[in-house]
Amino acid sequence: MFEIGDYIIYGNHGVCRVEDIGALDIPGVDQSMECYTLQPVFSKSSTLYTPVDNEKVLMRSVITSEEARELIAEIPNTSLLIIDNDKQREEAYKLALRTHDCNQWLMIIKTLYERKQERMTQGKKLTFTDEKYLSIAQECLYGELSIALDTDIEKIESMVMEQLELTNMV
Repeated sequence: MFEIGDYIIYGNHGVCRVEDIGALDIPGVDQSMECYTLQPVFSKSSTLYTPVDNEKVLMRSVITSEEARELIAEIPNTSLLIIDNDKQREEAYKLALRTHDCNQWLMIIKTLYERKQERMTQGKKLTFTDEKYLSIAQECLYGELSIALDTDIEKIESMVMEQLELTNMV
């Protein structure tokens, strides 16, 4: 069980802060049901409510600062998703995103960074689909790393890009 003030990953909503735990004072809601009140960190426009024992939506703690530093340091060793078929590649992106695992998000980012570099040398841009999944993976990963390392997203992005560029030099 999480505690008030904890940062968690809640499904596709990304990083959320646990604001309250308890029964909801909302008409029609079972008062015996204990719920989390969650505030998405990077989207202040909504508040989320979910039962503490919700098994339908993935909830996990944000990685530690040590795990975040290790993840960034391991970027050069992160493997790529090598799939030539566009439909299969998109399905692999979807599956990787659904894991809510930082390593999988990083794999998408690294794969699409490499793909983007390759296409640029051919005078082409990333496809719309690739751009879409790159953006989603970056949003998920950079948000979590930002909280774990207590720094802003722009700094996280530059740290990741620096490692990706080092990988390209090898």
